[in-house]
Amino acid sequence: MNLNLQEKKIIAKNWFETLRNSICREFESIEYLKSKKKIFFKKKKWIAGGSSKGGGTFALIENGSVFEKVGVNISTVSGKFNKEFRKKIPGALHNPNFWASGISIVAHMQNPKVPAFHFNTRFIVTSRSWFGGGMDMTPCIKELNQKRYFHNEIKKTCDLHNKNYYSQHKKNCDQYFYLPHRQEPRGDGGIFYDYLNSNSWNKDFNYTRDVGMTFLKASSKIIQKKMFLKWNERDKEKQLIKRGRYVEFNLLYDRGTKFGLNTNGNIEAIFMSLPPLAKW
Repeated sequence: MNLNLQEKKIIAKNWFETLRNSICREFESIEYLKSKKKIFFKKKKWIAGGSSKGGGTFALIENGSVFEKVGVNISTVSGKFNKEFRKKIPGALHNPNFWASGISIVAHMQNPKVPAFHFNTRFIVTSRSWFGGGMDMTPCIKELNQKRYFHNEIKKTCDLHNKNYYSQHKKNCDQYFYLPHRQEPRGDGGIFYDYLNSNSWNKDFNYTRDVGMTFLKASSKIIQKKMFLKWNERDKEKQLIKRGRYVEFNLLYDRGTKFGLNTNGNIEAIFMSLPPLAKW
């Protein structure tokens, strides 16, 4: 099926919204399993500022029985990159116009024995176009079987599309989610890819779609397995210190944070990833 660029934008945007709805429903059902109370995401729409057009919606659960804070953000924005930032974006140096749509999720848990999760996927158009995204898991109390399951699920999805994707995108993740000033990884890794354009938009979209569904399945299973485990104050202390590392990465190195700030994104949505409590 030959699609024009506008059709591709609409399909990608609609998918990110569909995935947002599925993940919100799943996380709300997890909250109900634990508390037997119906807790729903609070949603807030925002409009891009400055010269940018478009906007998005961020959805938030805070102080739940499972999720201490989980945010699910979708956005579609367009405009012109500023002079400094356009040098860093493929296809933007001589033509600063851009269009970008995506979904981003960060989940911080009440129970220190449940890992934190991060996921995002996006479709970006300049004078070029590409998909990017990935997922990673950050436990404060490591467990080998949990890590194996997470990575096995990701590898199965990657292998359906390209036998080289898992090794390539895992390596990208290990290199990207690393704190050089601490000389330590942020967590147990996952996959990360950017500038994905194989010259088959359908293949790249299908891969990005399946990455989203894999995140939904794997994160839900791990959360439900761990959310009833007992924990103590020593466990909580480990969690809060690990969250401090999370904050350091997101403020110093995260591309999504920098992209949002340079495209007049919503500040609340950009910093949605930060945990409610952390320690150093």
